[in-house]
Amino acid sequence: MKKILVTGGSGMVGRNLLSHKESEKFDIIAPSHGVLDLTIKRDVDEYLADEMPDFIIHCAGLVGGIQANLKYPLEFLMENLDMGCNLLMSARKVGIKNVLALGSNCMYPKNIEEGLTEEMILKGELEESNEGYALAKITISKLCKIISNENKDYNYKMIVPCSLYGKWDKFSPESSHLIPAIIKKLNDARVNNEVNVEIWGDGLARREIMYAEDLADFIYFSLDRFNELPEIMNVGLGKDYSINELYSAVAKVVGYKGGFFHNLDRPVGMRKKLLNIKQLESFGWQSGTSLEQGLKLTNDFYLSNI
Repeated sequence: MKKILVTGGSGMVGRNLLSHKESEKFDIIAPSHGVLDLTIKRDVDEYLADEMPDFIIHCAGLVGGIQANLKYPLEFLMENLDMGCNLLMSARKVGIKNVLALGSNCMYPKNIEEGLTEEMILKGELEESNEGYALAKITISKLCKIISNENKDYNYKMIVPCSLYGKWDKFSPESSHLIPAIIKKLNDARVNNEVNVEIWGDGLARREIMYAEDLADFIYFSLDRFNELPEIMNVGLGKDYSINELYSAVAKVVGYKGGFFHNLDRPVGMRKKLLNIKQLESFGWQSGTSLEQGLKLTNDFYLSNI
């Protein structure tokens, strides 16, 4: 039974990994922040030397929506950079051969209309609203590549998921991403009998969103084929939705019957960030949860737990 270290085990992706049926096939350790602080290099060195996992799945990170990224750009850059670099360099030092790190679609240049291919990273200007987070993830992806090129026994790779949502997401307005923010907003509007709900911008920006449990499914799928996994690969749906379409879809699930109005003074981030998934299709995996199914499961989680 292979031992896997999952960082960020209390986050959305981490908790979906730990609750997935495939987790029973592995000896998984997921230390809390109190047990392992990834920003302290000496502690990371000691922990990895003691545990010596066969795989590391690096999910930990300071994450948040557009408001948090705009408010704390330095923290999003430095904390994510410190965590990723400490983990990779310590793993290399003690001889852990397999690492899978999670990237982000914000690593890609802004204002690209066609599907974003893995080769586009560092080929254009980043979106300002999440530049710090993007720079940290790009640096970690390059570090994975350099370590693996230096010694062919090391497989340090990165996957770049599209935007995620699902169980154990963050629903607070200060830190939430798009879908949990909409779910909370429309549930509040339904309870309070609000006639209209605000949408930031014109609602025409587009987002590719995937249910987080599907990403967990992909990660376990990839562990059985880790040598075949490209050094960096997009994981998404290959289709996207406008913000207006997502509000309408959530309203149907939530039962909100009111209308919407657009606030053109609010930030919207990138207008479009659709991933090209040709490599993923060749790898032999596809997402299995429809938008309606995923929204219903997420809304059920919100009503039962939040």
